[in-house]
Amino acid sequence: MTQSFQLACVQNSAVAEVARNTDITLRLTREACDRGAQLVCLPEYFSGVELRGGLLHPAAFAEDRHPVLQAFADLARARRAWLLLGSLGVLADDGRIFNRAYLLNRGGAIAARYDKIHMFDVELAEGQPLRESATIAPGDRAVVASTDLARIGFSICYDLRFPHLYRRLAQGGAEILTVPAAFTRMTGEAHWHVLNRARAIENGCYVAAPCQFGILPGGAACFGHSLIVDPWGEVLADGGEDEGVVLAGIDLAKLRAARARIPAITHDRAFVGPEAGHAPAPRLDPREVAGLG
Repeated sequence: MTQSFQLACVQNSAVAEVARNTDITLRLTREACDRGAQLVCLPEYFSGVELRGGLLHPAAFAEDRHPVLQAFADLARARRAWLLLGSLGVLADDGRIFNRAYLLNRGGAIAARYDKIHMFDVELAEGQPLRESATIAPGDRAVVASTDLARIGFSICYDLRFPHLYRRLAQGGAEILTVPAAFTRMTGEAHWHVLNRARAIENGCYVAAPCQFGILPGGAACFGHSLIVDPWGEVLADGGEDEGVVLAGIDLAKLRAARARIPAITHDRAFVGPEAGHAPAPRLDPREVAGLG
């Protein structure tokens, strides 16, 4: 694997037209490649999503006929870059939609897929519930993919609040944890930076967290502030609240040094209880991670 390379996060504010969102994010991805990025990460639902009555309705297509997936596959091949499509809406057989991340290799082929596991079923304001699970089908597999740059662990947005997922990814070999998001402004102002930094620190990993900004169709406000965080918890890049690209250098020697100083991912121990009033977190067996490559 490459010892060091440039990683970029793209930040956009999706409008109602898929073609317009695709044009904007293709342009920003080209800019990132022109600036030297070998891995470019895009946000959750960067091609479009609408909030209607507390339900999420992303732009969605069958995978084999997805115009956004094809457009970015062509770009990955043309620029010989790795592209993380933070998530696209993909039609499921039961009428719901998968919130699916794709990793495209330098030839434009799909190197890995990840379906968001944790559903954003919350009530941020009294009487205004959000029910992601009503329209989105959850995934059930943690995924780590090998590239010629680094090993990449996948997550999407609300997954960020479930640290056992990231522990599994790190113990399964991940060196970069990706957190594409359309994080709400309310929760982002309170939690976005601290949660991303915590996931980096506790696992000795880089974190790449591209996030949409602005008001999405239907009125949802996104926080922006796409982040790249190093394994010691330092924020290397912050996208603020405008359209654009942020870049930072990834140095795997720095990752190994951080893990040597505090090798916490090797120190987990089993323990008993207490009994909880809800379903316990799954046991973390890194052998169960869906590894690719």
